[in-house]
Amino acid sequence: MTQRETATPTAAGGIAQAVASVKENIEKVLVGKGGVIELTLAAVLSGGHILIEDVPGIGKTTLARALASSLDCTFHRIQFTPDLMPSDITGINFYNQKSGEFEFRPGPIIAQVVLADEINRATPRTQSALLEAMGERQLTVDDVTITLPIPFLVIATQNPIELEGTFPLPEAQLDRFLLRLRLGYPTEDEEEAMLTRFQTDDPLKDLAAVLGASDIASLQDAVREVHFDPVLRNYLVQLVQATRSHGDVELGASPRATMGLFRCSQALAAIRGRDYVTPDDLKTLAPLALAHRMILKSQARLRERTPESIIDEILAQVQVPV
Repeated sequence: MTQRETATPTAAGGIAQAVASVKENIEKVLVGKGGVIELTLAAVLSGGHILIEDVPGIGKTTLARALASSLDCTFHRIQFTPDLMPSDITGINFYNQKSGEFEFRPGPIIAQVVLADEINRATPRTQSALLEAMGERQLTVDDVTITLPIPFLVIATQNPIELEGTFPLPEAQLDRFLLRLRLGYPTEDEEEAMLTRFQTDDPLKDLAAVLGASDIASLQDAVREVHFDPVLRNYLVQLVQATRSHGDVELGASPRATMGLFRCSQALAAIRGRDYVTPDDLKTLAPLALAHRMILKSQARLRERTPESIIDEILAQVQVPV
């Protein structure tokens, strides 16, 4: 049997084994980011999208390309700029003079893994071209609806430091990202290992596929079988409800956030070899899945409060089920 055949999951242990092989493959290129890779794969298995907010040169593009190669997925990179138009993303219908008919020229959004690089440099009009694709896994161009491939993952990046010439992402756009992640700088040992690994060649060029698109679809179906205790479901709902009733919050997390956190917790549990979700899974994911969806009141911002600090406060206050 081939490596791809043996990786097809039948239970939580099979899911963990399959994901571990993908994680190990990506780590051939990306050094010291095992935790971020695990969370990225959890988003893939739960059908969510990722916003990576970090400074340039950290490895955001490398992560996206290595993920696409490891999963044998089509990959397109969109460089967002102020002059980018929505049709540059979705594609256009054009008149073919040879055939005498209109033909559709697909845009880069039609791929399995799409890197939206520096997404906040495009205008809100262009950013909105992603809304339907990310929310409904389909695209409408001139009244024609196109179903996007499976899996479909958008990995968007933005620089939190350089704000000149940028357009902040609206709430509707942020709400379509399942997780907001940060890679962070490597340690001294990790940076030295990176130099050693890339000394003679670029391992990304020869990165082989570990799983295929059909395997990902099977993994996503298997993740839905992970047990989520009703008591724990109530705990999840209480956490989300608390973001809406907190005195410092103008707008709390949406029901889409509730469902995303639910699915991602199942995926993370399976990745860690369990067929059931624990409170620790929710505690790990809550800051990453909820904080970017919250809008604080102006008085709270003046007091330098952050959504992350409020999530920490909520996690400490809401009673954890035993």
